[in-house]
Amino acid sequence: MRIATLATYPVKGCHRIEHDVAEVEPWGLTSDRRWMMVDDDGVGITQRDLPLLTQLRVRVRDGGLELSAPGMPDLTVAEPVDGPKEFVRVFKRHAPAPARIAESAWSSAFLGRSVRLAWQADPGGRNVAGSSSAAEPVSFADGYPMLLANTASLDALNDWLVSAGEEAVPMTRFRPNLVVSGAGAWAEDDWSAREVRLRIGSTVLLASTPCPRCLVTTIDQETGEKGRQPLRMLGQRRRFGSGLHFAINLIPITVGSLRVGDEVTVLSPSG
Repeated sequence: MRIATLATYPVKGCHRIEHDVAEVEPWGLTSDRRWMMVDDDGVGITQRDLPLLTQLRVRVRDGGLELSAPGMPDLTVAEPVDGPKEFVRVFKRHAPAPARIAESAWSSAFLGRSVRLAWQADPGGRNVAGSSSAAEPVSFADGYPMLLANTASLDALNDWLVSAGEEAVPMTRFRPNLVVSGAGAWAEDDWSAREVRLRIGSTVLLASTPCPRCLVTTIDQETGEKGRQPLRMLGQRRRFGSGLHFAINLIPITVGSLRVGDEVTVLSPSG
């Protein structure tokens, strides 16, 4: 089993950036979802709210970002390392996290509503979903530092879709950080259930909870157009309790570098 794809999403909801090499930090891959558009109440804006975010292209530069979008001038934004802090929420129900506001005019013009671009000032200031431990920090991701998907599981899902007369969907619909190939379909279910550890070079990652999927999976990540699949098929085939599962969440145990092609070894739960 090996890494097939590595990807980050520097601004929550933006178009992906694919990498040959990525660094694992305690809160996720370097630069992944350290930025987020927030509304006037400090609550995060995602593709659930505005699929137009799919058109936001981001380039990471030393100390900041370069933003581009159709019909907009390119913009360079610096990390507001010395600005005042305020507290923002990924969702209304989530605990507040410290952030600094980097920009508002460009973001508001792009999305057509009043928003601000927030930078996660302290990546240790927000914990993994359901955790009170400061040893489990997370970026502005929905709840966990990293997301792993399996190419064989996507193949199985697409077989169901095609058999039902629907179009196959690409892996990009699920916005994973790490995609593995060479495992059996739905092998990740077992890893999550047993809370195994995955070793990739010197990096060790905990297979945590299954990922319940939302409407974002129905949004074409290239065009922003909405559809019905694959969420409807997940509801038919992958419903567990109230969740429609595809992919699993990961928590870093040790940090290090990941590279496309690296071997992934499944360890015992105790590691």
